[in-house]
Amino acid sequence: MRLGLNLGYWVGGNDASNVALAQLAEELGYSAVWVSEAFGSDAVTVLSWIASRTTRIDVGTAVLQIPARSAAMTAMTAATLDTLSGGRLRLGLGVSGPQVSEGWHGVRFTAPLGRTREYVDLVRRALRREPLEYEGKHFALPLPDGPGKALALTIRSPRERIPVYLAALGPKNLELTGEIADGWLPVFFSPAHAEKQLQSLRAGLAKSGRTLGASDGPDGPGFDIAPCIPLVTGPDWRACARRVRGYAALYLGGMGGREDNHYTQLAERMGFGPQARVVQEKFLNGDYPGAMAAVPPEFLDATSLLGPRERIAERMTQYAETGVTTLNVMPVGPGLPGPDRAAGALRTAVAAAEVAGLFAPAPNH
Repeated sequence: MRLGLNLGYWVGGNDASNVALAQLAEELGYSAVWVSEAFGSDAVTVLSWIASRTTRIDVGTAVLQIPARSAAMTAMTAATLDTLSGGRLRLGLGVSGPQVSEGWHGVRFTAPLGRTREYVDLVRRALRREPLEYEGKHFALPLPDGPGKALALTIRSPRERIPVYLAALGPKNLELTGEIADGWLPVFFSPAHAEKQLQSLRAGLAKSGRTLGASDGPDGPGFDIAPCIPLVTGPDWRACARRVRGYAALYLGGMGGREDNHYTQLAERMGFGPQARVVQEKFLNGDYPGAMAAVPPEFLDATSLLGPRERIAERMTQYAETGVTTLNVMPVGPGLPGPDRAAGALRTAVAAAEVAGLFAPAPNH
């Protein structure tokens, strides 16, 4: 199992620590560093900054928002960043949610599965430098009633195929991910609650003639399960869990409305439905401390790496046994973690993986 580093959102003022952590992760043998975007900083600019100051570690988008960019723009961006980084891009995509899609980008949040399928198809066609001629249900290129011309990408990235990852939560989206993507970027991933998710993923993989656990082959790398897992190290796991409450409350409570929060629905499928609804209600009513306090410690423990090295090693073993191939750790805490504390957490994660006999340094390390 390989390790990755998820830096989350860049919020300004921490550019130096982001670069330092990425450089440390590269030195320690981490395979990738990932950056997120919502409605603040964009992921590509931050990754370009990091890629310019590293040489071996992959850079990944976790995720680029599909409603924010045309498929052609995403292909242009991916080809450019892959070229400038020397073939190190991992392209993570996601549909975001209705609040961001419609409120921020002005794009209707309709038919997310169909739009994702066609969008990924278009991105891959563009990256293969094929003229973009497409007649889909959701996308048509060129527009049929105008002077548009079927154009082809004018630059060539170092690799014939840039790996595409999808952020997926629901069963149908997971099946689609297994069918059309090279990897999956789950959040709140719990080995104890993962079997139903993996069933949907396997069904999609079967449609494309693949299986979970297949090793790299002549047609490309095996399917990569790469969850983002909050990481807090310390002697008492319950004390560590308190530092993850804000992160969990934000997603369970604030990333969606009462009826369409996909993270709350995921928690319900995991058996934490009543607790998750309390968190959501308090958050939407503006009681943020109450929402944080209502997140059950069992949920935090199931979806995070908490405690001393030995305990984290045991949890890593569970992730590996579930089929995780890249474990992306995210050092968290109240606000931004200090660079020294986060660096210590990254070293502890490597030590824990080594204790468990799991650590596989990146091939280019």
